[in-house]
Amino acid sequence: MYDTQSHCWHPFSQEKVDSVISISRAKGIYLFDELGKMYIDAISSWWVNIHGHSHDYINSAIQSQVEKFEQVIFAGFTHQPAEQISKRLLSHLPEHLNRVFFSDDGSTSVEVALKMATQFWHNKGIDRKKIIAFKGAYHGDTLGAMSVGDPSSFITPFKHMLFDVHHIDPPTPGNEKKSQEQLDCFLKNSDVSAFIFEPLLQATAGMITHSAEALSSMIDKCHNSNVITIADEVMTGFGRTGTWFAIDQLKYKPDIVCISKGITGGYMAMGLTVCSERIYHAFYSDHRDQCFLHGHSYTANPIACNVALASMDLMEKKSTWDSIRMIKKKHHAIKNIFNDHKNVISVRHLGTMIAIECQSGNTTSYFNPIRDTLYNFFLDKGILLRPLGNIIYALPPYCITETELDIIYNSILDALDQVF
Repeated sequence: MYDTQSHCWHPFSQEKVDSVISISRAKGIYLFDELGKMYIDAISSWWVNIHGHSHDYINSAIQSQVEKFEQVIFAGFTHQPAEQISKRLLSHLPEHLNRVFFSDDGSTSVEVALKMATQFWHNKGIDRKKIIAFKGAYHGDTLGAMSVGDPSSFITPFKHMLFDVHHIDPPTPGNEKKSQEQLDCFLKNSDVSAFIFEPLLQATAGMITHSAEALSSMIDKCHNSNVITIADEVMTGFGRTGTWFAIDQLKYKPDIVCISKGITGGYMAMGLTVCSERIYHAFYSDHRDQCFLHGHSYTANPIACNVALASMDLMEKKSTWDSIRMIKKKHHAIKNIFNDHKNVISVRHLGTMIAIECQSGNTTSYFNPIRDTLYNFFLDKGILLRPLGNIIYALPPYCITETELDIIYNSILDALDQVF
């Protein structure tokens, strides 16, 4: 039955059967609903809220910028918050990445990267249009991002609208050779413009991890074939894999990096696409038709930029990295306990992420029906976890304590005993 009291259409929800919880306030790792029930936000509200909710320091950054100005067109104008966040961000990225293009979210940062790579070759008068991506990839829900995503149920209704992409197996443990051979096969052709990937961790695919050595080798192969490499760090950036960025763990670095989610600590929508001077220079011309004709109304919103600066201040604190190391250590310690459980197929752990693949009697899938039972089980216990089918994962804010992590772990163990 339709909810006649609400006019909101919620994402990734089948509203005929999915219930909706109304949140009235949040603080730290906790969400509070209108009835006063408290929930641990164990997934950082879709991986964005890295410092916790309603952080006093970030709140003050919003107020200080609002008192100056709230928005200004970014075509033909600039402002200090945008200039400052660009400089701060670049100080934590490989030296060859030195140009920052602003957009609105992770999906648009990917769209920008794909358009940059395509127009790079167009501006040079070279016919390169094909893109290589991983099977199981998820890069967003706009048309270009869906094209380079996995050809699954997510995109079935829109297949006729998408462009063709070469999909290869990711270099998961034991699969590295096959992945590299598939890449080699496509690189033999001269029509490949770019290779896009989620470095080290494919989140929506089920928190699938990659070999850093194998991925580095694939980047090197692309560079040797003059193919642009694009790292989608929307989810993996800002400490999630244990380093500032996942690419910090790679020997060879990409030409373009897509950034969003943690950049503003979960406060404001912002996407960034960072590229090398080589990419930028292909658009630097006396001819206006060679400029990058892409933009958003809220490009480089000053409030969002100032919030990002505040989030960077917190990221650069020793206490934040102490917390990241604590979460990583706790995940590692609990991994064997989960692994030994009879209802567990495998456990994956990288940085502040831990994922438990459960034996449910059905194949591992995003649409595994056990998901709804697990989701409601955790909500009843006051914990927000959104299983990826039969894969339970935790990705908490960095302000979480060891005691609060133990509550999450114990609830997962309870689920393994009681649900399966």
